[in-house]
Amino acid sequence: MAESEFVLITGAARRVGRAIALSLAQGGFDIAIHYGHSEKEARSVQKEIEQLGRKAIILQADLADSEAVSAVVPSVLEKGNLVALINSAAIFEQGDHTASLTEWQRHLAINVTAPFILSQSFAVHCVEGKVVNILDWKTARSDAAHLSYAVSKEALAALTRNLAVSLAPHFQVNGLALGAILPPSDGRAAAGIIEAVPAGRWADLAEVGQAVRFLLEGPSYITGEVLALDGGRHLV
Repeated sequence: MAESEFVLITGAARRVGRAIALSLAQGGFDIAIHYGHSEKEARSVQKEIEQLGRKAIILQADLADSEAVSAVVPSVLEKGNLVALINSAAIFEQGDHTASLTEWQRHLAINVTAPFILSQSFAVHCVEGKVVNILDWKTARSDAAHLSYAVSKEALAALTRNLAVSLAPHFQVNGLALGAILPPSDGRAAAGIIEAVPAGRWADLAEVGQAVRFLLEGPSYITGEVLALDGGRHLV
């Protein structure tokens, strides 16, 4: 029997990560589901993936803990091969320049440092593969109300470009910058969000999965790019 070839998705138990996991499973990939605190949701996603006829494993790790993050890729490799890494997990909290140092460091740890450690570990343990970092269209703009988050996502975009060069030619590293996909996780009202979106609508979660699949299955000559899935929001 052929060894499983997993795609590792951080934050795959909920929201966008969950949608990506199910879409890739439908496309024939086996999935390594990472979660932080949502074990019940992770097991639900695992069951859905197995019902699609694909393999799914679950891994728990606090992405703010660098030692826990370092153990994730080796844990996947105990179960099979790793062909791709999707850095989807992130925290999104309100806070301007008055944010505490703890809040600042937590955003950087989860949104930037964890993707770096995972990508580094992927490159050390595997001979080739693809990395997709989930970004935000706001990396093209400032967002003073979510300063720590905005800076962390801009840093992740920079990490995407630099890793694309550093890990070439055997690894391709790209980003997917999302726009209006789901109502804000911080509880802000969703009304009015799409008024400035040229496409005039919310994205369908299926479109996120389609975009990720393109970056995994499309030309390997694409690297260091950030694909905007925002209905044109970054243009206006």
